[in-house]
Amino acid sequence: MMLESPPVLTIAGSDSSGGAGIQADLKTFTVHGCYGASVTTALTAQNTTGVQAVYGVPPDFVKQQINSVLDDIDIKAIKTGMLFNAENTKIVAQVLKGHFDAKGHIPLVCDPVCVSTSGHTLLHPDAVDTIIDELFPLSDLITPNKAEAELLLKQRNFPSRIANLQDMVNAARQLKTLGPQAVLLKGGHFVASLGDLTNVSSDDTQVIRDDLLDENTNILRVHGRKEQHVDSLVVDVLCASDNHITIFARTRVQSTSTHGTGCTLSAALVSQLARGIPLGEAVRLAAAYTHIGIETAIPIGSGFGPLNHIHSITQQLVSPRTKTNPYPLTSSLIRSSRVIWKEYIRHEFVVLLGKGTLPKENFIHFIKQDYLYLKYYARAYALLAAKSHAYAPISAAIDVVFSIVQESSMHMGYCAEWGITEDELINTSESPALTAYGAFLIDTGMQGDPMKLAVALAACLLGYGEVGLWLKEEARAPDSWVQWEGNPYLKWMEDYSGDVYQKAVKAGLETLESRAEADAPSPIRFADWQYVWERCTRLEKGFWDMAMNLEV
Repeated sequence: MMLESPPVLTIAGSDSSGGAGIQADLKTFTVHGCYGASVTTALTAQNTTGVQAVYGVPPDFVKQQINSVLDDIDIKAIKTGMLFNAENTKIVAQVLKGHFDAKGHIPLVCDPVCVSTSGHTLLHPDAVDTIIDELFPLSDLITPNKAEAELLLKQRNFPSRIANLQDMVNAARQLKTLGPQAVLLKGGHFVASLGDLTNVSSDDTQVIRDDLLDENTNILRVHGRKEQHVDSLVVDVLCASDNHITIFARTRVQSTSTHGTGCTLSAALVSQLARGIPLGEAVRLAAAYTHIGIETAIPIGSGFGPLNHIHSITQQLVSPRTKTNPYPLTSSLIRSSRVIWKEYIRHEFVVLLGKGTLPKENFIHFIKQDYLYLKYYARAYALLAAKSHAYAPISAAIDVVFSIVQESSMHMGYCAEWGITEDELINTSESPALTAYGAFLIDTGMQGDPMKLAVALAACLLGYGEVGLWLKEEARAPDSWVQWEGNPYLKWMEDYSGDVYQKAVKAGLETLESRAEADAPSPIRFADWQYVWERCTRLEKGFWDMAMNLEV
């Protein structure tokens, strides 16, 4: 049975300014719900501008500290950081090996701290061989940054220059041959691009992308941040015990609040491992925690300030909104239903429409049913207005109702262009797919939580926006499969990729996120939102299916 607050141990140096070392570790342990113990290997006089002095703790006292903790507390995971010199490194390795031999192995994360952010040497040169020979073989994971990886590789006569992402992958595999079970090569000092991710793709390489970098999230990328930001990435490379490579990519944050980033990441990692989280997921969660810590940090000091370690001290199911992820709820909803979301966005109906080869009868059947759907959509927004408790959301919902009524008139004109008379349109029978979808929207609107209804309505608004942007983006590619000019369905594609609809998408994103930000969900309520989103995504796919099968 997993303990509610598993005890974890950091063996590292002290940072008098509180941003790195054992101080950063203990803060990170706490916000991850772990009980933190510490062994101090060195004292530093430092602040955000640099390290002014270092005083090493005698090896015998380091040994005594470790034994005091391990003899009494059932530690579930351990991390090592700054070990200072060869003597301390050797004694740490000896004591841990003895404990592992006697009582069984404990997950061990070794952060081979060698140099501070400001360039101050934190590990004596003669300790490098000791850490490789004696500590790495005990480690489940080592977490060097680029400079540390190059130093370690050079020490063992491997090619050590890391200039691109492929070099990072090669270096991670080479570092693994030095003894650890796995290697996480951190990429905070290396800039990568989306093209780099494509170039290293292979059967034994997996890429885990930041939320806004996932496929089928053009609406978040286009409306959430400038295009150029997407091509400046931070990448961490994990080489697992089976040599499988996982690349974790997220948008680079321009910040001076980066003091203690490596310590924080490894402390978050060891906290996840103590809870029994698998290594790959532990890395993803730790990287996300560290990233948000940088992005939400308040400047402290006149140099490289610390992260915001306590951003998650109150568990938030929806991450805070930031510049690089302004739509965290929508990102989470898409990620939780990514398979059915992709089937919805890239449905056969959409693909054939983009090629201009969709049979006319299928499109006509679709737009007739879509006209009837607008009635349900307007009624659902009227319910959202009735369930709102302030003038601003009431006004916003009513504005949408009027827009839908106006759109229905334009839709009737559009249908006329396809030979559908007003009488035929009004007397069209609902398909089972439409009735199921409409009934679900109204039923959701009759329930208590207005946010559930907002989420249900967003699946249509955002999904069509994503389809429009996807087709437009694909049409720009060389030798594209999308036929833009001369496509009989060009107006439909232009409408959903155009400025007017995309302005509505952006407004919808803002409404959804601001509602979630103002009224944070409980776990049960958040699960309801996820269910409603996934259900409406399936109903949207079912609507395409209905059009392809000419269901009546």
